[in-house]
Amino acid sequence: MISIILWDVDGTLLDFDAAERAAIRSLFAEFGLGECTDAMLSRYSAINIGFWQRLERGELTKPQILVRRFEQFFGEFAIDPRIAPAFNEKYQVRLGDTIVYRDDSLNVVKALRGKVKQYVVSNGTVVAQTKKLDRSRLGAEMDGIFLSEKLGVEKPNAAFFERVFDVIRSRDLADVMIVGDSLTGDIRGGMNAGIRTCWYNPVRNRAPADYRIDLEIHDLRELPDAIRIRKEETP
Repeated sequence: MISIILWDVDGTLLDFDAAERAAIRSLFAEFGLGECTDAMLSRYSAINIGFWQRLERGELTKPQILVRRFEQFFGEFAIDPRIAPAFNEKYQVRLGDTIVYRDDSLNVVKALRGKVKQYVVSNGTVVAQTKKLDRSRLGAEMDGIFLSEKLGVEKPNAAFFERVFDVIRSRDLADVMIVGDSLTGDIRGGMNAGIRTCWYNPVRNRAPADYRIDLEIHDLRELPDAIRIRKEETP
């Protein structure tokens, strides 16, 4: 019986790509860098994903990836990489200016409120996530918010989840499910923590065989019924 849902934010509850594109384009204008084309945005997104995966593997710290991703991006497009720290600082704030819900996520969360406990679990920065959760009103619907910067450890590390469990005091990990779009962060994190995993996979990618996925959904609105079915099927 699922009684606790741990929600990822970027790419799950909120459309991170839309916020990323809007933030970078507005900052290109502010910094006088000219046009940021779709091709440039696609390249940045690939660089960014690679750096976040290195964070999840413990190869780099968050302060390192936040600046280095822009240094690499700017270097590839003949932009002075020395502006990366200042650009990133403003980027963290600007990310919260564009709120696009995935699959009516706010109403999904509202519909589950009172039926299960819901918590945010995110590797996003405190500055960016605080603004997003406030402006989207998702934060007000949650029973708690856990950000890796405050916990001192990132998903998918088991220690991240141990610190979450210390606060929410869940007595049975079989009652807990993480819902997220990232195999390396959310699903691997759930596996490491010994909880159930729900992969939000709207583009219907194929998962590698070494991931344990207890539930796969393609639209967040599937989740309430999928959990009810799972409860009824549990012996």
